[in-house]
Amino acid sequence: MTDRFELPPHIRELVSARNKLKEHYSNYDLRFTFDGNLVGDLGEAVAAEMFALELTGRSNEGVDGYAPDGRSVQIKASGTRRGPAFRPVDTKADHLLVFHFNYDECSGEIIYNGPEEPVVGLLPDKWTGQRCVSLKRLTALNDSTDDRARLPFRSTK
Repeated sequence: MTDRFELPPHIRELVSARNKLKEHYSNYDLRFTFDGNLVGDLGEAVAAEMFALELTGRSNEGVDGYAPDGRSVQIKASGTRRGPAFRPVDTKADHLLVFHFNYDECSGEIIYNGPEEPVVGLLPDKWTGQRCVSLKRLTALNDSTDDRARLPFRSTK
């Protein structure tokens, strides 16, 4: 089970502009993909709003923010269906949020909302570079995660 949501208004504006470029230049087979830091920043912005996270900024490797209950959180986001990439880091977060963004529909979904440890357990003990965890494996882990282990959505009053 994944939680689907509409992207926040400012991000929808950015995606809408991208989609207009893609349509305008469709004869040239250009994709105008969001890559790298922009996708990660979009993921962190969405996570901060949805879960009331206090983001750490660029200085903390392996931890992107803190939940209101104090848990450290790692955030992964992708606009592809390949799954998030992990790098070997010394610092592990308590919690992991994984988002998939569908830019054509201006929507997103939470692929995983649970403890980071079971996901890291899917990776080799030692490696260099980056390793991906498939969305299929993340979805299976998410489906088996107890609701009490999930970060709650921020209440909107």
